[in-house]
Amino acid sequence: MASIDKIAPQHYQERAHFKECCIYQVYPASFCDSNGDGVGDVQGITSKLDYLKNLGVDVIWLSPVYKSPFVDNGYDISDYHEIDARFGTLADVDRLISEMHKRDMKLVMDLVVNHCSDQHQWFVESRKSKDNPYRDFFWWRAPKYSPEGERLPPNNWREEFSTGSAWEWDETTQEYYLHLYCKEQPDLNWENPKLRQAVYDDIMKWWLDRGCDGFRMDVINLISKVPSLPDAPIKNPNDKFQEPYKYCANGPRVHEFLQEMDREVLSKYPNLITVGETPFTHHDFDVLVPYVLPENKELQTIFQFEQQEVDGYPQLVPKDYQLSEFKEITSRWQVEMQKRGGWNSIYLENHDVARSVSRFGNDSTPEYRIATAKLLAAMQCTLSGTLYVYQGEEIAMANLPKDWPIEEYIDIASQTYYAEELAVRKAKSRDPNPNMSDIMDGLQRKARDHARNPMQWDDSPNAGFSQRGDAKPWMRVHDDYREWNVAKQIGDPDSVLSFWKRMLAFRKGHLSCTYGYYTLLSPGDKEVFAYVKEYKDKRMLVLLNFTKEAVSYTLPKDAGDLSNVSDFIGNYSGPLPDVKSGKVELRPYEALVVVT
Repeated sequence: MASIDKIAPQHYQERAHFKECCIYQVYPASFCDSNGDGVGDVQGITSKLDYLKNLGVDVIWLSPVYKSPFVDNGYDISDYHEIDARFGTLADVDRLISEMHKRDMKLVMDLVVNHCSDQHQWFVESRKSKDNPYRDFFWWRAPKYSPEGERLPPNNWREEFSTGSAWEWDETTQEYYLHLYCKEQPDLNWENPKLRQAVYDDIMKWWLDRGCDGFRMDVINLISKVPSLPDAPIKNPNDKFQEPYKYCANGPRVHEFLQEMDREVLSKYPNLITVGETPFTHHDFDVLVPYVLPENKELQTIFQFEQQEVDGYPQLVPKDYQLSEFKEITSRWQVEMQKRGGWNSIYLENHDVARSVSRFGNDSTPEYRIATAKLLAAMQCTLSGTLYVYQGEEIAMANLPKDWPIEEYIDIASQTYYAEELAVRKAKSRDPNPNMSDIMDGLQRKARDHARNPMQWDDSPNAGFSQRGDAKPWMRVHDDYREWNVAKQIGDPDSVLSFWKRMLAFRKGHLSCTYGYYTLLSPGDKEVFAYVKEYKDKRMLVLLNFTKEAVSYTLPKDAGDLSNVSDFIGNYSGPLPDVKSGKVELRPYEALVVVT
């Protein structure tokens, strides 16, 4: 394991609201259904604001609620000014913003501008003719032809949701258009200054003027492509189409575009919150850190994916991992950001990944599930960066039951992956029912569906997801909702929910959690993740036992002087364990945070 040097504190990060706040992601379809139609909605979110405020949430990141055909769960937007009827109305969003501001909370909207829906008016116009004013809002290209005269796409790029081409043929104008995601999501052409200005004026300023407090920018590092769109390197010789990200992730003008966005929009609205999603970039700080350097005037934070890929990449091909790998990745991001003056996003869950207690904890028994959910909360709340919590994470919602069939996995990525692999295996084996157990294992461990089933509010039918009526939820409710829900945990001081509330308050009360310089202890330890956080005259020791066994942990010298403890918190009740003898007896999955 690579050594990680301690960074001598020469200066501390400047304090800012966006660094200290707790941001809670709401996936609207699955959060709360106010009208009983089986789909979560904006009024349902508004009805839960007091719950979120009481938890310690400062900001809500709202996944897309815009008008959409819902090919990709709302990330295919057909009208950025309209709210999809399933979620409510524009007036509902205005009221949500107003009610949040009354509670001193902020709303961050999802900004999806790498692509839009093929039903958006821009694209409808664009495909009418080659000389349409909106033609160059998108990437249109003429076909290639094989020596035999077969029509071919402009290059060998593969789309993300399947093994097919990232190009779709259009009969009307006899050209292809680019879609890095599904064919109903054409990519916007950021090389066109008119497109960029439309994004700034017609989308971003329009929402900021309505009271929106910032943006989470979907796959924002894909907006700049190499203009010549060259063929991608051949990584998989058996595949016709190849991963394109060498030529479309972190492209040649991406920083220019984001700096222009700041000049045109972001700098004109004080106290905004911005975070960019930056997928398909691995282990390269020289590429990723410039997005968040304050002097570059681009973004405040980014979502990096290296930690999310420790248990397998591509996403649905899982692998086992060692705690040492998890520690090394986490530590490297802590150290590199503090060395370079950037800023982290701290998260284990969102709408695109499986549940953290099932991936990084242990959900095999209720006791282990409670303990490891708390352990992961303690870890996240003591790392430097802006903290993100995903709906249901605070009550230890877990992955879908393993006996659920493929029909319950309704996400487009899950369904496409399964269908393509099934077709290949049928053709190879000539068996109408080939063995798909390994594919189901990947889905059971890492599918996006795990994050998208309805929030579990109480033990009433469908987990109290629908506030009136008994409509079937758009996605099946987890079988365990009677035992794992907000109502059961909210009054229990030993619950996961209560621990999250205490940890969030602890984080706000101790700036070492957010701003402290990070030093990894015992990097080779295969059982305990230990580190120190130092901020001015305060020192914090964090001990995390990632095993189901009791562990006797010998404190290294870098743990510091523990003779004068001023505060502590842990996931076991009772007094502070002995930390002065040089050895700490950690119980199974114990998390202990000690402040001196």
